[in-house]
Formats: sequence, C-alpha cells, structure tokens
Amino acid sequence: MALTDEYDKTASDIRRPGSEQVGVLDVRELIRHATLASSSHNTQPWKFRIQQDSITILPDFSRRCPAVDPDDSHLFKSLGCAAENLVHAAAAQGFSADVRFDPGEDGVIVLLNRDASARATNLYQAITKRQCVKTAYDGTPLVAPELEMLEKAGERQNVRTIMLLSEAQKDAVIDYVTRGDFAQLTDRAFRDELVSWIRFNPGEAIRTGDGLSGRTSGQPALPTWLAKWIIGLVLTPKGQAETDAKNIRSSAGVAVFVSNHNDKAAWVEAGRAYEHFALQAASFNVRTAFINQPIEVRPLRPQFESWLGLDGEHVQLMVRFGHGPMAPFSLRRPIDDVIIVN
Repeated sequence: MALTDEYDKTASDIRRPGSEQVGVLDVRELIRHATLASSSHNTQPWKFRIQQDSITILPDFSRRCPAVDPDDSHLFKSLGCAAENLVHAAAAQGFSADVRFDPGEDGVIVLLNRDASARATNLYQAITKRQCVKTAYDGTPLVAPELEMLEKAGERQNVRTIMLLSEAQKDAVIDYVTRGDFAQLTDRAFRDELVSWIRFNPGEAIRTGDGLSGRTSGQPALPTWLAKWIIGLVLTPKGQAETDAKNIRSSAGVAVFVSNHNDKAAWVEAGRAYEHFALQAASFNVRTAFINQPIEVRPLRPQFESWLGLDGEHVQLMVRFGHGPMAPFSLRRPIDDVIIVN
C-alpha cells in the first residue's frame, strides 16, 4: 500500500461513524470524538482523565507552542473545542453533559448524566466531517438562514460572533493578516516552531499522528531533510500574504469570536463557541479555516480590536468560511496516548 493510501485509510479509520447504543456510556468513543476537535498546529494538547460519570480534559503543556501562543490561550481554546465535541458525542449516547472549568487544575470537567431527551444531532454527525480547509473557496455567498444559524452557533454566555461579509470588510481583514504574516514570518522563533510541527510526507504524519500534514493542503511529499531546506526558500512573508489575501477574497465571509473576559475560562468558552460554529458550518457543507495572525501578533491585536469597535471585549479567534471542496483529513494520536485512568 502506498503511503498516501495508508495515510488516507488511517484518517478514515479515525473518523469512522459511531456505533452508539443509547443509554450505554462508551467513554472511549466520547474521547475519540473529542480528539477530532481543532487545535493550533494540530498539536492536540490534551489529556482525558476518566472517572465515574465524568471526564476531565487536562492541558498537556508538553505540546504547547510558546512562540505563537506564549500565554497558552490557544491551548485552552483547544480544550474548549474538545469539550464541545464531547457534549455532542455524549448526547448521541443518551447523556447530557455539564461543562465546567476547574481553575484548581486548569481542567475542563465534563459531568455526564443519563438524559432520556438526549439524542444524536446533525452537529454530532458533523464531528467526523469538520476540518480546516486552507485552500481557496469558490466565492459564492451563503444564504441568509445559514448565516443566521452560524452567527447564533458562535454565541455563548460570554462570547459572541462578529460576521464580516462585505468586500470592504474582507479587504480590511486582509490588511491586518498581511501585517501579521510579515511579523510572524520574519521572526525566527515563530518560523522554527511552525516548521517543527509540519509533517512533510505521509510517513512522518502517520508516525507522529499530529502536526500540519502537507497532505491536507496539497503539498508534494518530500523527505523531511529536503523539505526543511526548501521551506526556508519558499515560505516567505510576501508569498504567504498573497496566498492569504487570495483565500480570504475567495471566502463568503469572516467570523470573529470575541469574549467579555480574557482568562482561561474565557478561552475555553471561546473554543467551545468556535467548535460549535465549525460543526454547524460542516453540517451545511461549508468549509472553515483559521486566520488568527492579527490576534497572535500582540502589537496588532489592540489595533484590530479598535477597528472592530470593541469596547471592553477581547478578540479570541478568527476564521474564514465558504463553499469549496473538502481536503484530505489530518491525523490524530492513538486514544490510549491521551487517556489517564484514575
């Protein structure tokens, strides 16, 4: 079997449909669905501690990205993404899930209770289909009901979604993303960290089960030693900015997630809001991809917040969305690697 075929089979196996029996709690299936959540650079910075009637999602700081995420805000948003998936997976098994952030151990506690009204939804079905598609979309707009449902999906008690749909708004986003690209890709620490998470061929991606696989973005498979030499020549601020501008213009719109607070609990909530949005988009056959540069580059963030007209709110995440083809899926680590049994 060719490595590309093995890669695609591995990705497909990870996303196999669930075989839930309502009222029977299968925690491994819950965790499998949780691990299909989004994470920065596909680092999968989580551990799952199983206890009676609860699962605690704990941060795995060994997988943090200090250059792009020095305060670990993206890491905690990833925990929120995993928690949101777990909520919908639990409902498919006939359980409600109460999600709470525990500041004592920086964990997200998910309490599970049998619930006769809980059932599988279209968002549960979308868990295995959600992906970040980083290529260009087809430029067609979404219809008003879809936009309304997406905006509502990204709302939580302390989080709301700002939808940017006009060409003028997208042009302004492009300006901020371009400035972010130049700041990040002229930073040696950022470049080194990014390259360390790129998986340049299917074999490397299968071996690690994590990271940014070139297979997902249509890049040719190369030996790692050769790819690391070439990428220093081809990954330029100008080239990346041009690609990002093209991709944003091809999108139906941009969604920005903002919160009332800016602490770990708020980051978890922002992650849940984004994941809910992304699942709703996937259920519409709509693609999403992060464009977080104006948030990650600290000097740009207050300027971007000012342009958005925020007053006391904090920008947390930004994605573009639109219609387009699906891409090969990213991989995940084995379930046993992320489970803690107490």
